[in-house]
Amino acid sequence: MTTKAQLTSQYIIETAAPIFNKNGYAATSMSDLTKATGLTKGAIYGNFKNKEELAISAFKFTVKKLMIRISNHLEQTDSPIQKLLLITDFYRNYYDYSKQLGGCPVINVGVDANNNKNTLLLEKVKLIIERIQDQIATIIENGIEAGEISPEINTMQYAKRLDTMIQGAIFMTYTMDDEFYLKDTMFQIDQMINNELKI
Repeated sequence: MTTKAQLTSQYIIETAAPIFNKNGYAATSMSDLTKATGLTKGAIYGNFKNKEELAISAFKFTVKKLMIRISNHLEQTDSPIQKLLLITDFYRNYYDYSKQLGGCPVINVGVDANNNKNTLLLEKVKLIIERIQDQIATIIENGIEAGEISPEINTMQYAKRLDTMIQGAIFMTYTMDDEFYLKDTMFQIDQMINNELKI
């Protein structure tokens, strides 16, 4: 059974997540959080040791929502090569979706933590990036086992390449406020999947 304290913690996390994601850790003040949650500073610190602990929880919450959405999108097929194409299909429309989150959490928090030398937050972002790349590599490996993808492919090299192209396109789309970068890059990745990976 969920306790009142757990419900309060979850409420704080869900309310703080888009604020941290949009403003960054350093630029988010406790008054921003008390105003948004309607709770006192003491009530927030009664649930989290400090602002950093809350920021990490908020980042994990946002990324979990994102990963569940991607996972559900990939469930449309059992084919590994089609799953790779569904990844680009998801990110083709990522600009509108990620705006609801306050922007792309991986890029926003990664850049913010790097600029402000927040080692703990940066390590969390690195772990998420590694997890995403591992999952892409697993799909490619499954594709090789299923006979859909060439066994000559270096799985981790392609996983990193795909993720780098996607993250770069997201950065350019947000910076230029132009979806061309995401849509064109997803088209280029589809070409790569069909011409270089697919048997």
